[in-house]
Amino acid sequence: MERLLYGAAYYEEYLPVDRLEKDVEMMKAAGINVVRIAESTWSTCEPQDGVFDFSHVERVLDAMEQAGISVIIGTPTYAVPTWMVKAYPEVLATTKQGQGIYGARQIMDITNPVYLFYAERVIRKLMEHTAHRSCVISFQLDNETKYYGTAGKNVQQGFVKYLREKFQDDLDAMNHEFGLDYWSNRINAWEDFPDVRGTINGSLGAEFEK
Repeated sequence: MERLLYGAAYYEEYLPVDRLEKDVEMMKAAGINVVRIAESTWSTCEPQDGVFDFSHVERVLDAMEQAGISVIIGTPTYAVPTWMVKAYPEVLATTKQGQGIYGARQIMDITNPVYLFYAERVIRKLMEHTAHRSCVISFQLDNETKYYGTAGKNVQQGFVKYLREKFQDDLDAMNHEFGLDYWSNRINAWEDFPDVRGTINGSLGAEFEK
């Protein structure tokens, strides 16, 4: 890049009225030369399983391209669509508060294989429609990368596997490292490993968070 990028996130699909032309005019007047679009719009990009509609993305790309404004395309996958949750409720994260309920963004289990399959598919489809556009300068992988508090069965199993590798299957070493003799938190068999959401041991809890 030979210029300073100055811009903002722009969600044209959120607006109750059509004002794209006016917004672009205002961007030019403000010196904006880049926008980020499409983030968290999965239900708009894929209204039903396997039915894709990127017309709202292409409409904005057309306007930005004509105005000489660069575009960063945000992948839409940190807010899952209703059809996915209806068909696969297990994609919602199980957290300390229990099983998730659809509504907010960032409520999915990012390790769930169903979620990962559909996320990769919609990202690939989005890139197929946009990567060739002259105004597109990059793709954003996620807006706020984190694990969203997920602590479901597959995450718990992955944690135990991680600990077994870290401590080379030595339970005594693990119990000593985390001080698990305290309040009978000692774990004497890997198959007895408890749900980490209930731990009162700060060291074990921090290792899970890590």
